[in-house]
Amino acid sequence: MAALRRMLHLPSLMMGTCRPFPDSLAGSCLADRCLWDRLHAQPRLGTVPTFDWFFGYEEVQGLLLPLLQEARAAIPLRVLDVGCGTSSLCTGLYTKSPHPVDVLGVDFSPVAVAYMNSLLEGGQGRTPLCPGHPASSLHFMHADAQNLGSVASSGSFQLLLDKGTWDAVARGSLPGAYQLLSECLRVLNPQGTLIQFSDEDPDVRLPCLEQGSHGWAVTVQELGPFRGITYFAYLIQGCH
Repeated sequence: MAALRRMLHLPSLMMGTCRPFPDSLAGSCLADRCLWDRLHAQPRLGTVPTFDWFFGYEEVQGLLLPLLQEARAAIPLRVLDVGCGTSSLCTGLYTKSPHPVDVLGVDFSPVAVAYMNSLLEGGQGRTPLCPGHPASSLHFMHADAQNLGSVASSGSFQLLLDKGTWDAVARGSLPGAYQLLSECLRVLNPQGTLIQFSDEDPDVRLPCLEQGSHGWAVTVQELGPFRGITYFAYLIQGCH
């Protein structure tokens, strides 16, 4: 959470822009949908159309692509990004993965979902996004990551991504964060992988994940530092 707090006080570290956050965000609840609607509605500066907390797809493709290579039982591999916002994770996987992927990004902000659908389809004079593999697909859906019943049945996805969503939900309610984790594990295939990206220290995050992930293996990998900040990838995996 340190990086999130720093971003709320300093000029944003978003990819491709130097737009500062309004001072009022520093004391805001990051689980508040209206806050994210306002944020995602702001105009983007520069040439990069996506908005990334922490880091973007390029920084973690070295972790993601080997996982896609290993999980070849399902073709295309189904990937879910919970709390996708306007991040480059979904678009990066879709446009750059050499492996076939069926990517779904969900967010509780309808503003973010509308923007990403427009980006995908080539709205506002942009070129439509093209898949890195001819069998790949990308979709965005308005949904609450704490209640994915309308999104998918149990065991539907081989890879789940959570970049800062636990962090944001936990700021408003730790039980809400556990509900988020429970829903992610419900829709995750038993042989799949859930990755939480965060800057929260393992001494804090690991006990929470171990408590909420009985029967799953929980490990951590250090990432970065990116722009002077060390991050962590918390992997929750079934038996392979």
